[in-house]
Amino acid sequence: MKLREVSQILNAQVLCGEEYLDTEVLSACGSDMMSDVLAYVKDQAILLTGLVNPQAVRTVIMMDMKCICFVRGKMPDDKILEIARDNSIVVMCTKEGLFAACGKLYQNGLVGEGT
Repeated sequence: MKLREVSQILNAQVLCGEEYLDTEVLSACGSDMMSDVLAYVKDQAILLTGLVNPQAVRTVIMMDMKCICFVRGKMPDDKILEIARDNSIVVMCTKEGLFAACGKLYQNGLVGEGT
């Protein structure tokens, strides 16, 4: 699935990284605990989270993910967007909750850890 499709499925606003929306992704994860993402996530391309701070986008960078999608209508500040732009990360936000957003992506073919 391309990141463009992810944004459409989640009715998400793309805040930066529009030039990377044709990137193909095969998996996603959802968590508000970055320590769990660092400890347990392998080979995920998208992080869905409600944690809106620089640590979240730095976790995406460390894990070599392509996209972060903030859920529950959370909006990142300019500092987060600057870090994302500097590291070629797509940033989206959706009004969907974490559970619903993950479910919609799963229904449309994205998998998570262990599937």
